[in-house]
Amino acid sequence: MPEARDIEVVVLDVLGTMVDEAGGLGAAIGEAVAESGDASSEASVEHLLAVWHEHVEREQRRIGEGDRSYANSEVIDGEAAERVAERAGLTDPVVIGRLAAASQRLGPWEDSVAGLARLSRRFPVLGLSNATPGALLRLNAHAGLRWHQVLSADDARAYKPAPEVYKLAVEAAGCPPERVLMVAAHAWDLRGAQALGMRTAYVRRPVGDPPRTTDSFDWWAQSLDELVAALTEA
Repeated sequence: MPEARDIEVVVLDVLGTMVDEAGGLGAAIGEAVAESGDASSEASVEHLLAVWHEHVEREQRRIGEGDRSYANSEVIDGEAAERVAERAGLTDPVVIGRLAAASQRLGPWEDSVAGLARLSRRFPVLGLSNATPGALLRLNAHAGLRWHQVLSADDARAYKPAPEVYKLAVEAAGCPPERVLMVAAHAWDLRGAQALGMRTAYVRRPVGDPPRTTDSFDWWAQSLDELVAALTEA
């Protein structure tokens, strides 16, 4: 394991790592179904949330594989909202439009705001997300996340784990990748950063992509608080 003094810049994933993406989207879907008087489906919120996630993951994968031209996260979220609306029997365009922007209104995990503030007193901190710059602006304001800089995969016209996205962070950091630490609750995200030579830290969240037994990350933490302590109190 490297030491904290080996790290110059810390990069954190946003969706799922700093904010509760699944919980926030699930709540938004539940509200949309409850508020719409024309809902006719008995599909559960859990099922509708799975419809949303499956669409986003499939379309991002298709873009990565070259089967679809690039479309930004707001376009794909809008498509996901339409899929959910079809399954739930929602027809009110205002309700569907609000649902499409639900990922801009996600709440932070309980240790995210304070943990980010503590990290930022020791390191330059960057956010790195698949969301668009506009969506990140609204999401960070809503969640109270304060970054030194936040980067969008939209600038690379690709989605993580494409190497072009992590290159944005390394270039912004202005130092070798082995001195840049990527923090995420998704093991696939850390593998993408690792492939570019970045250091990695896995933070467990209630939802996310857990590591495999074959994964070898530099730090493992049960919470952001635990990771921040390891990096700042050494």
